[in-house]
Amino acid sequence: MAGQPTYMLGNRNKSSRTRDAQSINILAGKAVAKAVRTTLGPKGMDKMLVDSLGDIVITNDGATILREMDIEHPAAKMVVEVAKTQDDEVGDGTTTAAVLTGELLAKAEELIEKGVHPTIIASGYRMAAEKATEILKTITIDISRDDRKTMGKLVKTSLTGKGAGEYKDFFADLVIDAVLSVAEETEDGIQVDVGDVTIEKREGGSVLDTELVPGLIVDKERVRPNMPKKVENAKIMLASFGIEFHKIEKSAEIKITSPDQMQMFVDQEERMVKEMVDKIIASGANVVFCQKAIDDLAQYYLEKAGIYACRRIKKSDLQKLAKATGATLFQDVTDIRPEDLGSAELVEERDISGAKMTFLTGCKEEKTASLILHGSTTHIVDSLKSALNDALCVIGVALEDQKIVAGGGSPEIELALRLSEYAATLKGREQLAVSKFAEALEIIPQTLAENAGLDPIDKIIELRSQHEKGNKNAGLDVYTGKIVNMLENNVLEPLRIKTQALNAATEATVMILRIDDVVAAGSRKGAMPPGMPQPDMEM
Repeated sequence: MAGQPTYMLGNRNKSSRTRDAQSINILAGKAVAKAVRTTLGPKGMDKMLVDSLGDIVITNDGATILREMDIEHPAAKMVVEVAKTQDDEVGDGTTTAAVLTGELLAKAEELIEKGVHPTIIASGYRMAAEKATEILKTITIDISRDDRKTMGKLVKTSLTGKGAGEYKDFFADLVIDAVLSVAEETEDGIQVDVGDVTIEKREGGSVLDTELVPGLIVDKERVRPNMPKKVENAKIMLASFGIEFHKIEKSAEIKITSPDQMQMFVDQEERMVKEMVDKIIASGANVVFCQKAIDDLAQYYLEKAGIYACRRIKKSDLQKLAKATGATLFQDVTDIRPEDLGSAELVEERDISGAKMTFLTGCKEEKTASLILHGSTTHIVDSLKSALNDALCVIGVALEDQKIVAGGGSPEIELALRLSEYAATLKGREQLAVSKFAEALEIIPQTLAENAGLDPIDKIIELRSQHEKGNKNAGLDVYTGKIVNMLENNVLEPLRIKTQALNAATEATVMILRIDDVVAAGSRKGAMPPGMPQPDMEM
């Protein structure tokens, strides 16, 4: 035993070693990718997700599907994180990222079975991803803020195959106007915060009733109907505190022995509330948005002063209000100062499909916009919101990078061919990994063909042939089954969708491949944690 390592684990700890761990982790990653693969592309199918409460979500968005699925295996969760990161960074291409991760794992498994060490595969994959990023930059197209026509093509490509795809021509201008209204010119270029575009949902009416409001919408109504319905030249106060009598936090006992003492106590409460309202009135505010409650007595005084007030405002909405109006979010009534109030040309309450909402237009900081979505059912409106959020993100990143590429699987085929050529220049075993990386990229056009009911092998061969002839933008038209120029076919995507998907998929794959030992503490009864494989070795 001398010189040999000794492993000492408790009786309840389980371990799965080397090949078994790698196989199980790869299998889990492939299973996640397979779950969303059928949703890829314009001809992709939808998934109906039903939660424990019976609520239904119908979508073909990869990130949404994986987020709603009850996934327990730790390696599978890493693939879910790839889709989540893609959604956070770009907003679209989540299914592409997940499918690519699964295929990279599948190709790595083939190499492992041939005796190639996982660290060699990881090194080769990193080299391939770096080279692929360089190649992508050679096939990009520039886009400017004034090129609305190209931006319209980006929006339509993003919406195609989703719930809003039928109305993509209608939504194109709305999305472009919304993004341009919040885009800021900085020294580093254009910056777009899609969070500045508020999306509100309303059931009822037609999808074509959806409108863009050049301002901010708060899904709240006045606390009292006799308050002014419309306030021009609004001076806006934002309060994170409640406009009410503050109860003593510590335990206390007050003994009242006469009606006069009771009346004095009530009068003191009223005076405290009135003092708070008087300070608000003295500041010059004529519109108040409060995160917490507004006491009935405070409502009365505010109404009497002709102030428009809303309560129970979400913190996220208060932050948007602060950014749009230039107001400071007050933490206490003693902090109120006239110079910290926000401003807007108009604050008014409107009735939208039977629900009252507050509209702010002509805000001090004009970088804000709101979309009011309409649809006949909750599911339709939810689907619209998800699709439009993706489209907003697509235009946002396209403007920031000012680089786009053709879609329809053309970048993946071009990368596959160029990476195969690059692999031939390498001498070590990394050459094998780079070649497999190139093969894995073909899963995207292959899946597009499969989901369209076409023969994937024939289409891949046709695509390779076109790209070898120098047609870098040749892709698959899933509607006709023909190989066409994607630029001429108006199928465009932001460059960042491709680079982010490649990098995220590569990093997740490398991390999974480098795991050769899975050790997890079991429960007190010795059972494995959820999602962990039953081991064949105990130590």
